[in-house]
Amino acid sequence: MSETTEQRNSDDAAVTPETSETPVTAETSAETSTGTASRGPFGLVGGVIKTARPRQWVKNVLVFAAPFFALSKSTDRTGLLLDAIVAFVAFSLVASSVYLINDAVDVEADRAHPTKRNRPIAAGIVPVPVAYGAAVVFFLAGLGVSFLASWQLAVVLGVYQAVQLGYCFGLKHQPVVDLAIVGSGFLMRSIAGGVAGGLALSQWFLLVTAFGSLFMVAGKRYAEIMLFERTGAKIRSSLKKYSASYLRFVWATSAAILIMSYCLWAFEIRQTEHNSVWALISMVPFVVAVLRYAVDVDGGIAGEPEEIALKDRILQVLGATWVVTLFLSFYL
Repeated sequence: MSETTEQRNSDDAAVTPETSETPVTAETSAETSTGTASRGPFGLVGGVIKTARPRQWVKNVLVFAAPFFALSKSTDRTGLLLDAIVAFVAFSLVASSVYLINDAVDVEADRAHPTKRNRPIAAGIVPVPVAYGAAVVFFLAGLGVSFLASWQLAVVLGVYQAVQLGYCFGLKHQPVVDLAIVGSGFLMRSIAGGVAGGLALSQWFLLVTAFGSLFMVAGKRYAEIMLFERTGAKIRSSLKKYSASYLRFVWATSAAILIMSYCLWAFEIRQTEHNSVWALISMVPFVVAVLRYAVDVDGGIAGEPEEIALKDRILQVLGATWVVTLFLSFYL
């Protein structure tokens, strides 16, 4: 995941004067001319869409988690699935509004960054006022779509937006609080899927989601610290307040609570789903997958959780096996 993080390293530290004072070369001139050529109606729309980060919408598949577990007992499976789709679309729109605001707030820092200066807002393709205006449109559109499912979904989206705005406007610089906020984004996605379909969420489901999110966020930060110590690569300013040992403690603790919570949840599933042994079997691929991912975290290569999930074939097999065993426990 990191969100995997939800905010995409938005609060990186400003670079040193040596980095910001980039000499004008043929390559930088070409970049400038490209940016100038992109400033137009089509370039503006394209820049807004790019800043909205459609690729990050894959995180919002978490809204389908709660409906997946409840589908076997639902008397209206079509309605439940449609509500989950509404939640996915609404959350995607609201999350995009946060990305737009985040880039608008960080525009000066991004312009001083060697790679982030090419982002649409930092490059001047999307003016800051336009970014804020687009963010409002995305948020209102997402809020409007949410009412197609339930007003409770709209409340969850409103809380998510408020928390993320707090992150954008200063809380990302507060140690521990920033970890909690980024992790809460994944938790709210899971809750959104439940409230959209009017589902009662298991306490174990919420604990697994919460500490799974914290595990991935802390692991991502730990990987960034390790990369900095090995290569001297620049890191976000908030990371300077953490030590590698502290982040290691956080992700190790989160992993322990995650595994314990899931095992207790698996026992609950077995009791409620016809005494199915598949729920207990699902603990094996789940725990092994967590330990497999922890290898990447410990090696300092978990900076982009989604990339690891897409590249690690063993992790993919473990994930698929886990999903299959859960499916069998609910539907066999």
